[in-house]
Amino acid sequence: MLALLLLVLVAVVTAVVLRRGAGAYPRARPSPAALAPAPRKPGAPFRVVAAVTGWAAGLLYVWGLVCVGFAAMDAEDGGTDSLPPRPCRTGVSPELAGRVADYSVSYLPLRFSCETVDGEAYDSADVPGYVNPGVAVLAPTAVAGAVAAGYAGERRARAAARTGGPSPASNRRTGSL
Repeated sequence: MLALLLLVLVAVVTAVVLRRGAGAYPRARPSPAALAPAPRKPGAPFRVVAAVTGWAAGLLYVWGLVCVGFAAMDAEDGGTDSLPPRPCRTGVSPELAGRVADYSVSYLPLRFSCETVDGEAYDSADVPGYVNPGVAVLAPTAVAGAVAAGYAGERRARAAARTGGPSPASNRRTGSL
């Protein structure tokens, strides 16, 4: 349920930011003298997509690290109820949990694995199943957005150089748009 809420929130924020970046909402009320639309940087929507998905991937990975860390702390907690480790008991049958001999932690992909005496292993339910696939989708999307933004800027600069017009770099130096 939390994953669905996070996904909807990211989708809504991305849609609002992309519409703003595309000029759908006025940035300020234009004066009668300045009726021409303000030029925007090439690849602005791609930059927004890269930033939003990059942050979402980072937050999701941190959430997974928190889950793995709490599971490891819970497994290291000694006492009368420490065998088998509590994270190895969630979501499995008591017979399988009774055969647990050790556990291992992985940070890429995020995983808390319980190892049985017969050499088999299974993943604990303490790390949500949406974390690794979510990071695997969001991180490459962020990289693709950044590459597309760079490509759009380079394409505009090459087109300006071909036509003999002012390049974006010279506009920044002179302060004109």
